[in-house]
Amino acid sequence: QVRLVESGGGSVQAGGSLKLSCAISPNRASLFTMGWFRQAPGKEREGVATLTSGGYTAYAEFVQGRFTIVRDDPANILYLQMNSLKPEDTAIYYCAATSRPVIRRQLRSGEIDYWGQGTQVTVSS
Repeated sequence: QVRLVESGGGSVQAGGSLKLSCAISPNRASLFTMGWFRQAPGKEREGVATLTSGGYTAYAEFVQGRFTIVRDDPANILYLQMNSLKPEDTAIYYCAATSRPVIRRQLRSGEIDYWGQGTQVTVSS
């Protein structure tokens, strides 16, 4: 059973940066595709960024150029570097993974096998 644990959320002013981490245990050997989702109050959960086992990345249009998804394989950690944060980025951010390959597109929430517990990101104006 895979376990995902996020950390790194917090409060920041608009224009600031945060780096989210997702610790993967026992390891990501069975995971083809990983990503980050977010859910703001009163809104549906939406995909933010995707990283395939082959290193392909995909981003939602609203974070393109501001967020970067990377993976540290030896440490079994997935990161989301978030720069130029905006108040509308305020949400709970979830790490997610699937054992299925996803070809050159964003992960969809219905495809997820494993979810983290989420970490709160709050951006003030």
